[in-house]
Amino acid sequence: MTGTAIPATKTARQARIAALLTAQPVRSQAELAGLLADDGVQVTQATLSRDLVELGAVRVRGEGGLVYAVPQAGVDRTPYAAVSKESLDARLAKLCAELLVTAEASANLVVLRTPPGAANFLAMSIDHSVMPDTLGCIAGDDTVVVITRDPLGGAAVAERFLQLAEDTTG
Repeated sequence: MTGTAIPATKTARQARIAALLTAQPVRSQAELAGLLADDGVQVTQATLSRDLVELGAVRVRGEGGLVYAVPQAGVDRTPYAAVSKESLDARLAKLCAELLVTAEASANLVVLRTPPGAANFLAMSIDHSVMPDTLGCIAGDDTVVVITRDPLGGAAVAERFLQLAEDTTG
């Protein structure tokens, strides 16, 4: 996670653990500790074990055996193994086709409009997708603001969202 500062707090550590378990298959606590260390987060095995319990992490059958999984936000709290990049990209494209009304850019910001009540759903999909050009997003009722890494990258990212929407509408 280059370029990202992770504070040395329990909340930040647990958020990073959940993100790692959601993004890739993790088979052991030792492997998870190594991934955290790669991000500059040092953790003891006892602390890591407590964090996994507090997050509700369980071991589920995934590709290549048992992997850790955490319940996802939303209605269905069933833990699932990490989802592939292709699946996340396909989900984002499908949601863009169904929900994206407009996409406009200004400097490093992209403003996405959705039908009323749909912005948070689209924003969650953007946050869970693997779009390296984005830092994150903020959602209201019918508007999502996406912040890009490049100070002038908004136009390219807005165009990417429009392409995602159009590619699946055939």
